[in-house]
Amino acid sequence: MSFAAFFGIYMISLAAAISPGPAVLLAARTSLREGFARGAWLAVGIGLGACIWAVAAMFGLAILFRIAPTLLVALKVAGAGYLLYLAWKMWRHSAEPMSMDLPEDDAKRSALGQVWRGIAAQLANPKPAVFFGTVFLTFLPPVVPFWAYGVILGIIFFNDTVWNVLVARIFSLDRTRAAYLGLKTLIDRIFGGLLGLMGLKLALT
Repeated sequence: MSFAAFFGIYMISLAAAISPGPAVLLAARTSLREGFARGAWLAVGIGLGACIWAVAAMFGLAILFRIAPTLLVALKVAGAGYLLYLAWKMWRHSAEPMSMDLPEDDAKRSALGQVWRGIAAQLANPKPAVFFGTVFLTFLPPVVPFWAYGVILGIIFFNDTVWNVLVARIFSLDRTRAAYLGLKTLIDRIFGGLLGLMGLKLALT
């Protein structure tokens, strides 16, 4: 593979990582409430989840979607419903003050638990499934050396992880947290509205 091919994959992967989505919002909210370290471990899980979708795409996800297009429709409908549920939940509780005391299950969650949480959030998110099953594959050459798959997965993991670690860092700062607490209702409703729009867009396209 040429440098240009790797660079194209890097750029399209970075664009997908930084585009607003449930993973970015989860990293932001986790860091606001639980601190940078827990948000960073979550980001690692998000990166690993993206790699799982990439592997699925490189080894048959697109073929599966072509053979059984109803599977893609079902995935999109289920994902849209999940995003709309999250949006409704966020909007419903937006006016409630944010308690910094973690629920017992969250407080007991280890670093590895945060990683698994990030993986689960990414696998439940239809956005990477659609991206890797369609757009991503168009950037792969017809013939890919075996060693190049490792480089590609490294690029994807790096982009998703580093971006969400950056998000976690920004939202873990005291100044950011203070601003959020002062505007919690508005910000939660904006985040909830964005999730709702993502869900509607996914369901209608």
